[in-house]
Amino acid sequence: MGRKSKLTEKQWQEIERRMLEGEAVRKLAKEFGVSEATIRARKSTQVEEIKSVANQIVATERAVMALPISAQITAHNLASKLRAISDNLASAAQYGAQTAHRLSALANSEVDKVDDVEPLKSIESLKGVAALTKLANDSASIALNLMAANKETIKELNTGEQPVGYGSVSPAQLKEVVESVQTKF
Repeated sequence: MGRKSKLTEKQWQEIERRMLEGEAVRKLAKEFGVSEATIRARKSTQVEEIKSVANQIVATERAVMALPISAQITAHNLASKLRAISDNLASAAQYGAQTAHRLSALANSEVDKVDDVEPLKSIESLKGVAALTKLANDSASIALNLMAANKETIKELNTGEQPVGYGSVSPAQLKEVVESVQTKF
């Protein structure tokens, strides 16, 4: 861990805000009594990311405004559905992970019932451990799949490659995804 900053978090937020408004790093460094390198090291990546996201928002708003009104409504409705799907999948993943944790704990308590000397005499306990472990693994699958998908997305973003079909989800494809998720529940 590096040494503690001589600026407060509030001061760093002020610097970030002013950088986003276009103030020069040199001026801010002099005013706050830190080096330009210190400001750049701490804030420049985040500021650039914020600017990039802001530009994407503006581009998206312009693209939506270029659509006919009925298409704008459809685009907003689809975006709302996609957010709801994302939120619901995240909740399902969280509940699945919690369920997996609980089932793993139960399986672990069943292991204590197994006779270490002659484990086959404890066949019912072993069956219970196997069943609970399988249920725990199945419960964790949504969370693990979302984490794997997120890992791939982050990797693609970092390499600058766009995923196949990025930005071109048709209503039929969306319906297929929703139906496949619903059949798993």
